Amino acid sequence: MNTRPSKDREVILSVKDLTVGFGEKIVLDKLNLDIYRGEILGFVGASGAGKSVLMRTVLRLLPRRSGKIEILGADYDAVDDLQRMTLDTRLGVLFQHGALFSSLTVKENIQLPMREYLDLPQWLMDELAYLKIELVGLHPDAADKYPSELSGGMIKRAALARALALDPDLVFLDEPTSGLDPIGAAEFDELIAQLRDTLGLTVYMVTHDLDSLFSVCDRIAVLGQKRVLVEGTLDDMLAFDDEWVQSYFKGKRARSIPRAEPSAGHPVE
Repeated sequence: MNTRPSKDREVILSVKDLTVGFGEKIVLDKLNLDIYRGEILGFVGASGAGKSVLMRTVLRLLPRRSGKIEILGADYDAVDDLQRMTLDTRLGVLFQHGALFSSLTVKENIQLPMREYLDLPQWLMDELAYLKIELVGLHPDAADKYPSELSGGMIKRAALARALALDPDLVFLDEPTSGLDPIGAAEFDELIAQLRDTLGLTVYMVTHDLDSLFSVCDRIAVLGQKRVLVEGTLDDMLAFDDEWVQSYFKGKRARSIPRAEPSAGHPVE
């Protein structure tokens, strides 16, 4: 895990005092979270704690009761329609299980955001789709395949290519390695790290995968009790006095994971 100082870094996503509920049930209560440009943030929490609810609320797929969300320095609720559309093009999303449209080929799935937001000739969209396919490590012949013809790992990569279709600044990944075998999951983690470094992406990753948290995440944030309980490095997680956090990071499945050491040039906060 790399650790980078947050001082003087640009906040690309800021969530302040966010409250989300359904009926009488409050899922998130005055939650606060900042994500910095260029980092990979691993977001974890118990099943049903509200991890996907937070991501979907940030993406405006779910309403919030109160609080403020700023993306790329702008309050989405305060901007005009043109600015709002521009903000949308700077976000990419990989939903859990890929969420590819089964009636469309890989190439057509990748081109959906282009058709929605851009006015491009078909030949250019084809070239861009093949570029994204290559970028995520798929063979060019995957372009004309349908989701039913793809393996689980290929579906994840195709969905990632669609998330990158408009060259976003911030990418949301919902359980990107779930359902993959250990080798496939490790390769996907490596791909995410490479794309962050080469494209300058910022990555918000909801995950349960301890290997992903250790190998590619710069910071970790833990959701519990309807808010962010703790955020920081793996060492911060191991030192935090909370039963669930201790069980998660020091439990049986975590025994083989060594403690993180600060990387050269990236001091601990």
